[in-house]
Amino acid sequence: MTRAGLLRCALLLIVMAPMTGHAQDNENQYVSPPHAIPHGAAPGMQVQLLNREGKPKEYAVIFAKGDEALSGLTEFANRYHVTSAHFTAIGAVNRAEIAWFDPRRKMYKKIPIEGPHEVVSLIGDIALYNGKPIVHTHMVVADEDGTTLGGHVLSMEVFPTLEVMITVDPIAMQKRFDPDTDLTLITPALPHH
Repeated sequence: MTRAGLLRCALLLIVMAPMTGHAQDNENQYVSPPHAIPHGAAPGMQVQLLNREGKPKEYAVIFAKGDEALSGLTEFANRYHVTSAHFTAIGAVNRAEIAWFDPRRKMYKKIPIEGPHEVVSLIGDIALYNGKPIVHTHMVVADEDGTTLGGHVLSMEVFPTLEVMITVDPIAMQKRFDPDTDLTLITPALPHH
């Protein structure tokens, strides 16, 4: 190969290297819908039943600094045999990972959150999939100047607290797998007339 040919090959490799690296980095930014949720990662979680006689049952689930809240909510649902619930929360995180669902890829694009952020809104539900409770939650966080980010929660490290108010519904809700999106979606059971 001539010197000019070698130079062209070297230039081509230099130009293509960042593109190849970017494609690989881009793939690391995505995760499949049934991502793994850590277990036992919320040792500071405390639970208080708010109404002894009433139905539906209402709970305050309070997380301490360092707790991974999605793990704790899943642990709560399993421990208290929750088959259907909805919840809201406020508090703060030190780090989190939220995501945006990309329907073309059928995957979540990860949005990392580093450093202290206020949880200005967290909402979600719990329903059964294959007999096990699944927690689905979205949140909006704000940084020190009020700039917000929001999305589907993949993980969240609490600091200093997260206060979750959960209403447990008396009738179970079921999820089913949707092959068009690769997501598990709630399928309401409507009464027959």
